[in-house]
Amino acid sequence: MKKELTINHKKVFVFEQENAECLLIQPIDRMDKETPDIAVKNILSDKPYTLVCFCVDDWNTALSPWKAKAVYKDNAFGDGAKETLSFILNDLLPLFNGYKKIYLGGYSLAGLFCLWSCYQTDVFDGVAACSPSVWFENWLAYVQSNSIKTKKIYLSLGRKEEKTRHPVMKTVGDNIRFLYDYYQNSTDCVLEWNEGNHFTDPEGRTAKGFSWLLRRRNETISCI
Repeated sequence: MKKELTINHKKVFVFEQENAECLLIQPIDRMDKETPDIAVKNILSDKPYTLVCFCVDDWNTALSPWKAKAVYKDNAFGDGAKETLSFILNDLLPLFNGYKKIYLGGYSLAGLFCLWSCYQTDVFDGVAACSPSVWFENWLAYVQSNSIKTKKIYLSLGRKEEKTRHPVMKTVGDNIRFLYDYYQNSTDCVLEWNEGNHFTDPEGRTAKGFSWLLRRRNETISCI
C-alpha cells in the first residue's frame, strides 16, 4: 500500500507491506518522485517491509555533516545533517514504531549522510551507503576518530566513479576500499562494485543495498 504524507513540511512517500517487521528509511531529492516506486520494484526480499522515503529540498546543505568547500562551481556544502537526522528521529520514527529492524539507506551524498548518522545514534540496525560521497572533506579522519554504532554496513561504488581527473572525486575508490577494510574489524560489512559511473542506475543500486540488509542470516550476495 502506497501513501503520500506531509510531515513537518517534508513530503514523505510510504510503501507498507502487510505484516512488515523491517522499516527502511531513505532520503531522496525532492525532484526524484519516481525513486520510491522504482525502489519497491527492485528490492528483493522474502521479508515484508515498509519503505519510507522523505524528500530533501537543499541536498548539499541538508545531508552534509559539516561545512565544506564546493567541489563543482559554487555549490558549497552546509551543515544541515544534524537537522535532517533530528527529523528522522523525532518526527518520522515516532509515526512508525513497532518494527523489529530499522535500516537507513541512501545514494551519493545521502549515502554519506546515512553513514554519518550511524555514528550519532544506535537506532539503526544497518546502513546501505550506495555510491556514497566518501571523498567528502575530512571524512576519513572523522571515521578514524569516532565509533560507528551499527553492526551491518553495505557499501557500493560504480567501477568508473574513480576514473576521473577531478582531484577530489578520484579519491572515492581508494577511500571506499579503506572504509571496507576498516569496518571489517567491528561490523558485518560488504563492498559491492557496480558497472558504470556515478549516474548509472542509482535507484537500482540503492535497492540492492536494502536487499542485502534484508537478507536471511547466512544468505550471501555476490559482491566483488
